[in-house]
Amino acid sequence: MIDLKDHILAALGTSLNGAQITLGELTLDARREDIVDTIAFLRDDPLCKFTTLIDICGADYPGRDRRYDVVYHLLSMQLNQRIRIKITTDADIPIHTMIGVYPVANWYEREAFDMYGIAFDEHPDLRRLLTDYGFEGHPLRKDFPLSGFVECRYDEERKSVIYEAVNLPQEFRDFDFMSPWEGAKYVHAEENTDD
Repeated sequence: MIDLKDHILAALGTSLNGAQITLGELTLDARREDIVDTIAFLRDDPLCKFTTLIDICGADYPGRDRRYDVVYHLLSMQLNQRIRIKITTDADIPIHTMIGVYPVANWYEREAFDMYGIAFDEHPDLRRLLTDYGFEGHPLRKDFPLSGFVECRYDEERKSVIYEAVNLPQEFRDFDFMSPWEGAKYVHAEENTDD
């Protein structure tokens, strides 16, 4: 793994911000502008042979300037190794699509767009994949409300699906987040009498 890390760092040079091995897996911190060339190298280089794109996913860190991590997971079946490539971006700066390198990236990029709002430059069909057509927002962003903005239900009178603003009948909920196996520590004195 260390030899592979050194080979990739030597070959890609300034296209990478860094690399580390954690739990036996290599993670590359790549520059957003060079992501297509970086991943094409990992696929085509005879010492790498990462010919399978396993996944593209996102992570949201709203406190950062570039709030999103976009993470690519690749597999080399010939070498029996995996690699992770991370880049950072925000909602205003699109990332170049990976469809030219891995056609399967189409679905993963649509999912990242739908769930996080991460845009992909030159994507041929960048539209929502998992949410409904009229859905507002991106549900995996940390600033998205847990209850959402609207709820969908079937109205028997209208014989159609309708959308309504979310209505939460409880004004306040008090969760103790305790394990039900441990028991509550706030038992009232009158309940704890041994009569």
